[in-house]
Amino acid sequence: MAFEPLRVACIGMGWWSDVLADAMQRSDQLRIVACYSRSADKREAFAAKYGCRAEASYEAVLEDASIEAVVNTTPNNVHLETTRAAAAAGKHVFLDKPIANTIADACAITQACRAAGVVLSVGYQRRRESHFRWVRREIEAGAFGKLVNAEANISRDRLGKIDLSSWRYQAEGMPGGVMLQIGVHYADVLTYLLGPVKAVSGQLAQLVLPGDNPDVASLLLEHESGALSTLNASYASASEYYLLNVYGKDATAYYDLHGGLRVLRRGVQGVEPVPCVKNDPLAEELEEFAAAVRGEARPEMGGDAATASLAVIRAGLRSARERRRVEVAEILTEEG
Repeated sequence: MAFEPLRVACIGMGWWSDVLADAMQRSDQLRIVACYSRSADKREAFAAKYGCRAEASYEAVLEDASIEAVVNTTPNNVHLETTRAAAAAGKHVFLDKPIANTIADACAITQACRAAGVVLSVGYQRRRESHFRWVRREIEAGAFGKLVNAEANISRDRLGKIDLSSWRYQAEGMPGGVMLQIGVHYADVLTYLLGPVKAVSGQLAQLVLPGDNPDVASLLLEHESGALSTLNASYASASEYYLLNVYGKDATAYYDLHGGLRVLRRGVQGVEPVPCVKNDPLAEELEEFAAAVRGEARPEMGGDAATASLAVIRAGLRSARERRRVEVAEILTEEG
C-alpha cells in the first residue's frame, strides 16, 4: 500500500537541522512542511531554503493537525520539554542524539512517547554505515568466532573553529564534551558489534581548546560478553579521522576513514579488502522513522536503546570524575 510522504516540522535551526533536512530531500518518504526556531532569522532562512513555512511559535506547530511528526534538533537540555509537548500533541518524534543530558530526562522522554502512543526514534546513523553493517552480518554468521577486543577512534579538528557561546561546546549544554557530542556515536557502534556494555573506566582531558569542556576522552568498555574495547574521542587532533577495528578468534576487521574496510582471517595470508558500497545512513534512519509511523517498522534506536547508550557515556564521565570503574547498571539505577 502506497503512502503519502510523512509530513514533518523541523524544530531547532542549528547546522544539524540542515543536514537532516538535506537527507529528507534525498528521500521521497518525508516532506518538510513547517519549521520553528526562537530565532526569526533562522526559521525564515530555513523556510526559504527548504520550501516550507516558518511558524511563529512551537505551539503553532503542535496545533497544526496536518503535521504528523517533529524532527527535533533542539539543545540537549530542552529535549524533554520539546519532546513531551510533541508527544502530548500526538506528534511522532525523531530526536537527534544523545536522547538527553541525563538519564532521568531520557527515561521521562521515553515514557512520555510510550504513554502517548507516538513513535520515538533517536538519530544514531553511524551504526548504519555499510562497512559496520557488513561486520555485523559476518559476526552473526559466525565468521569472527568469539569476539575478544575492539578499538575505536573518532577525532576532529576544532581548533579555531568553535563558538564558545554555543551550547554544544559548554559543559552545561554538553556535559562530557567531545565524548558526549561525537564519542557517543562510536560507543554505540561498539555496542552494536560487541554487545551491551557492563562497565566503563574513563579519563577526560582539556588540552587544546578554550572553554570549560574536555576536548580529549578515552574509555575502556567491558562488554557483557567478556570482550573489552577502547574508545578515544578528540577535538584536539590535526584533522578528521575515524577508526574502528574488531578482533575475533577467527577474523579481524579493520576500518578507517581513509583506508576503508579490510578483513584478516585465521589461516589466510594477507589482508583482504572488503568493497562496501557507500550508503546514505541519514536518509535510511529517517525513512525507517517514517515507516515506523506508518506501522511498517520499529525504530532501531528507540528510547530504551538511546537511554542505554547515554548510560555508557554517563558511566565514563563518573569514572573519570571519581577515578574508579563504574557499572552501567549503577548509572541507570541511581540517575534514572
